[in-house]
Amino acid sequence: MIVRLRREYGHFVTSGAQLLLLAVGAKLASRTGWFVCLGLMALTSLIAWVSTLRRRRTIADTPTSRVASAAQGYVELRGTGKALDGVPLRSHLTGRPCLWYRYTVEERSDDKWRTIDSGESDASFILDDGSGQCLIDVDGAEILTRHKESWNDGRFRKTEWKLLIDDPAYALGEFRTLGGGNLELDIKQDVTDLLSEWKRDPPMLLKRFDLNQDGNIDMQEWTLARQAAKREVARTHRAARNEAELNTLRCPASGQLYLLSNFDPDQLARRYLWWSLFHLVIFFGALLALPWVSQRPF
Repeated sequence: MIVRLRREYGHFVTSGAQLLLLAVGAKLASRTGWFVCLGLMALTSLIAWVSTLRRRRTIADTPTSRVASAAQGYVELRGTGKALDGVPLRSHLTGRPCLWYRYTVEERSDDKWRTIDSGESDASFILDDGSGQCLIDVDGAEILTRHKESWNDGRFRKTEWKLLIDDPAYALGEFRTLGGGNLELDIKQDVTDLLSEWKRDPPMLLKRFDLNQDGNIDMQEWTLARQAAKREVARTHRAARNEAELNTLRCPASGQLYLLSNFDPDQLARRYLWWSLFHLVIFFGALLALPWVSQRPF
């Protein structure tokens, strides 16, 4: 799976863009060039400020739910990360058992680092908060982890991020319970599908419902077949609803923040607060620099 640009890198990307705009402005050394670059810096910083502030507010304002009693919809969960049953996931570079990993391999060439390989895992894992378990789908998540390793191997630089088994698990996302009373079943369609399946096996259909043994299914016998199909579908539905419920957390379709982390949420809120302040300072700095540029001779 190709490493995608996650929202967690947004502040790094915007910071890099701001530095690049400063370099471009200095290189152009013209009033127009500086106006354009400072204007873009202010716009970039404003967008980044809004984004980071929104994340902080989401983390701070969303109450923590228990898996066993969580409402269907957008929730915050806290617990412990557990691996699914079976062979545990192992990180790509170090081979360490984990819940999730991302890696990059860079090669140094002409005094520059060039990425030659990268990837991340897409396996789900379990969040257990003592009241129940929830299956965490990592697809589309912004993942923040304290476990990062980076080392040099000859002309290569390797970096790996991981969520480890039994790590504290913090999650914000769309909670859905599958199975049980929340399982959506279509009785009418399932009866139609079952009857269609029976029709594809005429000998079985005649054996079960040709009561007068005339080699045909008349209207009365077909009515009996429909009633039998309804009873069979009802039994299947009852069995499905009696199965254990599966709690899941996934990326919200509404576009709300989908965040997975082993950091404490208070730490995350402070982290986003500092980034929002940083971008706000850059925004006002860019605006205040415009009068200076307008008065500076070129």
